[in-house]
Amino acid sequence: MNYRTASSLALAGFAALTAPILVQAKIYVGIEQAQQILFPNKALTKSPLIITNDLQEKMRSASSIRHPFGGERIWKTADGGWFIVDEVVGKHEMITYAVGLNNKGVIQGIEILEYVESYGYEVAEAQWRKQFVGKSFADSIKLNQDIQNIGGATLSCKHLTDGVKRISVLYELALKHEQPKAK
Repeated sequence: MNYRTASSLALAGFAALTAPILVQAKIYVGIEQAQQILFPNKALTKSPLIITNDLQEKMRSASSIRHPFGGERIWKTADGGWFIVDEVVGKHEMITYAVGLNNKGVIQGIEILEYVESYGYEVAEAQWRKQFVGKSFADSIKLNQDIQNIGGATLSCKHLTDGVKRISVLYELALKHEQPKAK
């Protein structure tokens, strides 16, 4: 191999290593689709909640999620179920997900709405997400205890698990006593 070929190969290798990794958001389902998946044939009413500093701190201490919860993406069903959209950081980027709770605060399911990371996307697979179904505030909802980790997606698994715990705390502290609207 001559000098020109070797230096061209080296330059190409360097360019490949230093080129920015392009990450494109993958949208799995939209909010309306997730609502239909978690609450088929049910009408939902937007029910935003003002999150006080005290509530925010209680949610943080129970879940270890530092990114604040906004409270504006909450919907309620006529029978007292809740549909809540939240975000957590994966490794570097935000993961947007939704949690469906029945009128007792029991998780009916979670849906990944948007996932931006270049790896760890396995958290969007139904098999992993169904581990949360049937859990509530009374359960620990902890990674490597009652929620299995996925190799190569550890931070996404941990942060989503903590995020779902945060939603269960939100239900227990703020939504549990919200009465369904009479028809």
